[in-house]
Amino acid sequence: MANELKYGVQIHLQNGYNGWQGGYLDTINNSPTAGLKHNVRTADSPDRGKGTGTWEVISASGKAAGQPVLSGDLVHLRNLYAGDGGYLDTANHASAAQKSGGGKYDVSTAESKDRTPGSGRWRIFAQTSTPGDQNVRAGDVVLLWNTYDDNGGFLETNQNATDGDKLDVCTNAYYNRGSNVADWKIHKA
Repeated sequence: MANELKYGVQIHLQNGYNGWQGGYLDTINNSPTAGLKHNVRTADSPDRGKGTGTWEVISASGKAAGQPVLSGDLVHLRNLYAGDGGYLDTANHASAAQKSGGGKYDVSTAESKDRTPGSGRWRIFAQTSTPGDQNVRAGDVVLLWNTYDDNGGFLETNQNATDGDKLDVCTNAYYNRGSNVADWKIHKA
C-alpha cells in the first residue's frame, strides 16, 4: 500500500499533547555541546524552516532503503535542515523540572548516527495499524524508545521551550506521563 513507511522516506512527527497541539518535532539553534549539532524542540508547523521539521527514517539494523518499516524496528532519524541537521540523539540529563516527572535525557541532534552506543537508536512502536500486518504507516501513532544504556526512555514533550520554539523535548521513563506527550503521529513530508 502507498501509505506504508519504507526506509529512506521523509516524515514529520506531530506530538499528541493536548489533542495533537504539541507541535512537530523540530531542530532549532546550534547545540553548544561537542559532537552535537542542534537543539530539538517542537514547532507549530512541520516547516518552520527549510528541513527543520523533516526527518529521514534510516534502519539501525542494516535494512536497505525501500524495505518496509515494521513496528518494533530499530531506527535512526536524520534531520534534513541544511541537508544534514544531524541524527536524533539523547545527550545530557533532563532538566530538574523534567526529572520531577520521570524525565531522563535531553534530546538534540548529533553529528554521527550513534554518538555513544545506543544514543542515536530508537525503537519504533506503532500503537496499531490497518491492516494489522506489523507495517508502520503514515497516519499511525507511534512511540519512540531510545536504546542508550539499554533504557534511554520514551521521546516526549516536557515543559515550554525557551529558545523560540513551542515545547521542549526529552526522554521519559514513562510512556504516557500525561496528556499523550509521548505519542507521535507520522505524516509523510
